[in-house]
Amino acid sequence: MSELPPSSPREHLSKASTRHTLLIQNAIIDATRQHLTAQGFTELLPPIIGPVTDPGGRGSKQVDVDFYGHRYKLMTSAILYKQASLTAFDKIFYLAPNVRLEPLETCNTNRHLAEFHQIDVEIGGATREDAMAVVEGIIVNAVRRVLTTNAADLAALGRDTTPFTELLEWPFDRITHPQAVANLRDLGYEQSPDAEIDWQNEQHLSAKASRPFFITDYPKGSRGFYDRENLDDLGRLRNFDVIAAEGYGELCSGSEREYDYKRIVARIRESGENPAKYGWYLEMARDGIPASSGFGIGLERLTRYVAGLTSVWQASAYPKVPGVVSA
Repeated sequence: MSELPPSSPREHLSKASTRHTLLIQNAIIDATRQHLTAQGFTELLPPIIGPVTDPGGRGSKQVDVDFYGHRYKLMTSAILYKQASLTAFDKIFYLAPNVRLEPLETCNTNRHLAEFHQIDVEIGGATREDAMAVVEGIIVNAVRRVLTTNAADLAALGRDTTPFTELLEWPFDRITHPQAVANLRDLGYEQSPDAEIDWQNEQHLSAKASRPFFITDYPKGSRGFYDRENLDDLGRLRNFDVIAAEGYGELCSGSEREYDYKRIVARIRESGENPAKYGWYLEMARDGIPASSGFGIGLERLTRYVAGLTSVWQASAYPKVPGVVSA
């Protein structure tokens, strides 16, 4: 089993390595806020509970709370609320807390937390490629800021910053999901062409890369109903992941969003869910929601990558590893 965090917040927070890591994370947050605000984004405070949340995937479970006799959910992601926010603003972002009860086996991946934060962005009228450009800008800008202001923290953590020289030469490379599957098979790894890239296989692809790269065009059925299907290539989604270099794995997921009411209802039904669960969201979609694209970058994962940490829990002030009881 991978190393686990100390059971005491005091023990974890009093470590010099934790302090260096959180200072790097603080620089990433500050750089991201400045970068997005300068581009005209409005920061909103995200919801924490609601009658429905992102249906999620990969075996993670939601947490129910009693809201005055009604079953509400802790947010697994605020994707549905991000789309709603576009009825007020064209470009928004959150630094959003999320809770997902990830499968027990993920406690050994070094990159899963049950409680984590996302840099959540949604852009009205944007294409997938527009959103990918914003992702690149956030990551490159954050790395540049940390290299400039946190060199002592990086050195104290023993982070080799040589790979960042190439990272700063954006745009990142792009491959499609079928190309990723073919690359994995060439390396001798099994990978279903009809599913998400397995966690271990993401790590294999990541270990071969010298800078972050995009995987695009995941198969329909591998993601939530809100990822828009490519109407010129049915069965493929207009979405993407960002995979870090050096074996750190996935940093971000995003997509063009489905906004057509009838297609949303059909996709919900195809996923085996009851559309009635999404009452307020479907009512909004029936009245009309803007076309958009957006994404969520895992803040702790990005911090782990930039700081060169072994495990993502090291990038959390109060880590909650799946299946591990902690304060």
